[in-house]
Amino acid sequence: MGAAYRTRGQNNGHQAARPRDGFTESEAKKGLVQELETGHNLYSVNTAIRSLYSLTQEGARLCHLLAQEGAVVALFKICRQDDFKCLYPSALRTLASVCSVEEGIHELEEVDGILCLTEILTDETQTEATKAEVAAVIAQITSPHLTAPQHLSTFLENMEEIITALLKLCDEASNGEVCLLASAALANITFFDTIACELLLQMNAVTILLHACSDKQRVNSSYARDQIVTILANLSLLEQSAAEILQENGVLALISMLTEKTLTGSAAEISACERVLQKSAVTLARLCRDPEIAQYAIKHDCVSRLIALCRHPEERFSSDAVLVACLAALRRLAIACPGGIDDSDLQQLVKPRLVDSFLLCSNMEESFV
Repeated sequence: MGAAYRTRGQNNGHQAARPRDGFTESEAKKGLVQELETGHNLYSVNTAIRSLYSLTQEGARLCHLLAQEGAVVALFKICRQDDFKCLYPSALRTLASVCSVEEGIHELEEVDGILCLTEILTDETQTEATKAEVAAVIAQITSPHLTAPQHLSTFLENMEEIITALLKLCDEASNGEVCLLASAALANITFFDTIACELLLQMNAVTILLHACSDKQRVNSSYARDQIVTILANLSLLEQSAAEILQENGVLALISMLTEKTLTGSAAEISACERVLQKSAVTLARLCRDPEIAQYAIKHDCVSRLIALCRHPEERFSSDAVLVACLAALRRLAIACPGGIDDSDLQQLVKPRLVDSFLLCSNMEESFV
């Protein structure tokens, strides 16, 4: 379920690095890192960080080389000096880019980077912008798509403090990007260790996240809703989460997310919308193991929306993953509340084998016209 939460700092390309700003590749590796290590004034260090960040955007290959050359060590050196506090956000943003490759994450672990990130995140004197960039680094290094996070032993030691601080950041975020970064980090952490979900429940995460979701200033995009629903989907694996989600109007929020639409029509936003639709259906299916929640969902038109997503490919962006999730949710509702679905829908969408219903919806849409 994990997905990129913003484009900056994401280096998934493999294009060859090229000289930039007058640097050869070798000079870029050594000169900029050395400048960070030896720089004594804000101007020179800031210039080096900006140039280093630009180089990280050239692709994964250069990030590998920079990590090997000691960029992670140099950036953390900056983040441990109070004199450079105003440069923390740009240093952390660059660190997130370097840590998009596994060498960067290994280096971060070697220099006790998790402890440094935790200290910054829990420091009340740090700015919101700085804490948001820490959240971006945490989201990057805990990405489910990487294998390196499994070796972050010190992360488990600091996980409770990190989760507490990230939830607070979501709760107090002044804008959408801050909430997006904090919730992206939390979403990835829920994949990192099973204890994370239990901690989130204990910390009143359901209330905090659903309140954020209803605040258009904090959760203002499909990307943000993708992160929120990812957390809810993972929390819904715990039986004790159901009552709290219902109490906080979470079922209504999930049904509302089944109507997610794209605003820009960009490929990235369409993908985010698909993930929101899929995860909302998955979460509802899990929650509807409880007959009370199933009845509540049916009462609030969940079934009609799931059926529309199954029958009309344009409603689900022609996504097979959304179709499968919606069919599964309908079957769960039918089990929990027999009689809650019309017979014609039962015959086509519920009673056949899942693969048969899938083929009917994906290949024979004309039969529904």
